[in-house]
Amino acid sequence: MRLLLAEDERILSDALVELLTHSSYSVDAVYNGQDALDYLENGNYDGAILDIMMPKLDGLTVLRKLREGGSALPVLMLTAKGEIGDRVEGLDSGADDYLTKPFAFPELLARIRSMTRRQPQLQDTVLHFGTLLLDRAGCVLSGPGGSMRLAGREFQVMEMLMGNPGRVLPTERFLEKIWGYDSDAEINVVWVCLSGLRKKIAALGSDVQIRAARGVGYSLEES
Repeated sequence: MRLLLAEDERILSDALVELLTHSSYSVDAVYNGQDALDYLENGNYDGAILDIMMPKLDGLTVLRKLREGGSALPVLMLTAKGEIGDRVEGLDSGADDYLTKPFAFPELLARIRSMTRRQPQLQDTVLHFGTLLLDRAGCVLSGPGGSMRLAGREFQVMEMLMGNPGRVLPTERFLEKIWGYDSDAEINVVWVCLSGLRKKIAALGSDVQIRAARGVGYSLEES
């Protein structure tokens, strides 16, 4: 799952990126409202976390422009402004949720899970395909031979495959969605990740396979 984080406090932003990445999210971080709007209008995200007080454009303006453009992207406002009037303004502007600073990181994770579950394509907590089950909440992949927790990008790649069973997904889509547009990563990081997943699927005793469509991409298929 890919998130955009717009927070102008660099120390807080860096800490949140590290914690969210450790929790198996892909995160792009920006530090002003104009960059946030540009990224959201041109990127492929599953949710956004917007601070209100930011340079160039404030978070509420970013949110309003996003909604005026027809986007239904889940948005969590993260801010030090905690008065009732501030919360009402944020929600009335189209925010899905509102969290005030200081906050506990487990609560932030819970609110992200809550708002993204409202997306039709993300409502299933457990994905099923063949003899494989992927628990999104725990990042656990299960098969006939047991279970194992997938960390970071392996979980995100598996989530994309199991969310699109039988469909060939272009290799570039994995790179853009999971590693991000601004990443210096090359296409071989996708191949390495898929190779690791193939070994884990086999270790779980599943007959599901990750198949390559030469020159196109990859799909999840039953043997």
